[in-house]
Amino acid sequence: MSRSMLEAIRGQLVVSCQALEDEPLHSDFIMGRMALAAKQGGAAAIRANSLADVRAIMAGVELPVIAILKRDYPGCDVYITATIAEVDELMAAAPAMIALDATAHPRPDGVTLGDLVRTIRLRYPQLLLMADIATVDEARAAAALDFDCIGTTLHGYTAETRGRTLPMDDFAFLGAVLAAVDKPVIAEGNITTPEMMARCLRLGAHAVVVGGAITRPRQITERFVAALPG
Repeated sequence: MSRSMLEAIRGQLVVSCQALEDEPLHSDFIMGRMALAAKQGGAAAIRANSLADVRAIMAGVELPVIAILKRDYPGCDVYITATIAEVDELMAAAPAMIALDATAHPRPDGVTLGDLVRTIRLRYPQLLLMADIATVDEARAAAALDFDCIGTTLHGYTAETRGRTLPMDDFAFLGAVLAAVDKPVIAEGNITTPEMMARCLRLGAHAVVVGGAITRPRQITERFVAALPG
């Protein structure tokens, strides 16, 4: 797919439909139905994890997919589409876009992020690439590597940013990334209300990804329980 996907999601909501193995909704069938519900609700695209889920979603929903493959490598902090092996696996479903961990942490196979991007561009020239970053410096580095878009996905999830969340200080980190790069910036991470989504778009985000607040009922229930009096 061409860059038309980026135009299709401009100013829109992307719903992340993910459930890990320890979660009750872990099932490619359930994620496919979750994606259908998101489409019927007005989502412009879906973000999904694993080849099985991506295939199920693409078979049942005519929306572009941002695909990832989370895989733990011992002693490595990079787990979102960490190597070319994950990219090759996901491309069996031919999603429109794949997101990579674009943090500064070493990759499990020792390949640099730049070399990985160059390999992907040669092997899959039509594939769009999203950089999942945690810091402004990582956003600048991703822009220099010519990623198609940059996501704030990992802000608060790395050692360097632990304790931070995207909404803090009126989305100051999002503003800093927007000021630092000339690529489309996708706001993602701890966006839990429609008002937060709207604020990200007003600040200049190209699109907004919302996951847990929509598609993870266990997390939603936990937030309600935490607010119980006494």
